[in-house]
Amino acid sequence: MKFAVVLHKDDDSDYGVTVPDVPGCFSAGRSVSHALDNVLEALALHFEGLVADGEPLPQALEVDVHVDNPDYAGGIWAVVEFDVTPYLGKAVRFNATLPENLLQRIDEKVKRDHRYASRSGFLASAALRELAVAQ
Repeated sequence: MKFAVVLHKDDDSDYGVTVPDVPGCFSAGRSVSHALDNVLEALALHFEGLVADGEPLPQALEVDVHVDNPDYAGGIWAVVEFDVTPYLGKAVRFNATLPENLLQRIDEKVKRDHRYASRSGFLASAALRELAVAQ
């Protein structure tokens, strides 16, 4: 899932990173790259806490939803890819029927794109995107 993040930097500090769609989730780093790496760790810890507390997992919204929010004025916007599937619960095996050509295209995409560890990961990501749009 792609989460919008906003980076701020004061002259005498590291880059601070806030995840608007995940209240209370923030991080920092000495460079933009380091800050973005650290925010992935912050997201993982935050999601682990939400799961442990039985809280619903946040959905990622488009950057445009947050741009006019005065809390983020002067920030630099970025998007980070965060795999939420480990936090969705126990994996359940099921049978699905797909057209052969579609399945082949999915498998080719999984081989090329390292965001997906498997066909199942790809399908879960696609389902999450579609469900987010439906809300």
